[in-house]
Amino acid sequence: MSVLVGTASWTDKTLIACGRFYPKDAKTAEARLRYYASQFPLVEVDSSYYAMPSPATAQLWAERTPTHFVMNVKAFRLFTGHQTSPDVLHRDIQLALGPTTKRSLYYKDLPSEIRDELWRRFIEALQPLRAAGKLALVHFQFPPWLLRNREGLAHVEHCVQRMAGHTLSVEFRNKTWFDGEHAAATLAFERELGVVHTVVDAPQGFANSVPAVWEATHPAFSLVRLHGRNAQTWDVKGATAASDRFNYDYSDSELADLSQHIARLSASTAMTHVVFNNNMEDQGQRNAKSLMDVLARLGLTL
Repeated sequence: MSVLVGTASWTDKTLIACGRFYPKDAKTAEARLRYYASQFPLVEVDSSYYAMPSPATAQLWAERTPTHFVMNVKAFRLFTGHQTSPDVLHRDIQLALGPTTKRSLYYKDLPSEIRDELWRRFIEALQPLRAAGKLALVHFQFPPWLLRNREGLAHVEHCVQRMAGHTLSVEFRNKTWFDGEHAAATLAFERELGVVHTVVDAPQGFANSVPAVWEATHPAFSLVRLHGRNAQTWDVKGATAASDRFNYDYSDSELADLSQHIARLSASTAMTHVVFNNNMEDQGQRNAKSLMDVLARLGLTL
């Protein structure tokens, strides 16, 4: 069993601006990725959620990282059911859609042939990482309005079918997925689909909160995503990701407690990924380094 620890993204503006993680001479995208990959064995690509990456960009990621380095790539937001600006779509896709007055599009708004083409391009963009052996998980973070009902279950299954041949991790943001008896049913659903359950550490007590369910649903991978525990800003309307919702610095005692859960979880799968998504300045990187030290003392391979 092995545990890989990393962070969500390596290019956040506040991380670069704080000047505490990257060396002063790491001033280019290439230099920053090379340095990041010398410090951690894993990173989550978050930019792919906001706009679909190109194969050329993925090829550069593969070339600029060591052989052992792996990436989890977040699925494009349109696929997960989030609102998406037409401006982030490829220019020819925008032209094919024609003029629109909508500021946001949803998956259901698109003709089937446009959906097919977007899925094709997303898979094509992942291929350089996959060919290099550096693509681990494709992460589907579903929106708070995706409920555990017939429509929600069908959409998750649809995404899995469209990504056949890839290993998917899924993360839910609505409490219906793990309320009471639904927890066991959701885990069974994930196992049936062959996807990786995401253990979520985040503030509790909100409609868009799910509990940390420390279970594995896939023999090869388990995944833990740590969003911080900033309850004051978790559900504030208009809160920005870096400076508000995920602004949290895990204490040593919290990391020690998490390490015990991670150690037990890691016994269930060949590989456990731990991703820090508290991305204000260098919080995630510092916490990730501290957790790696704790896990090393527990004898877990990093």
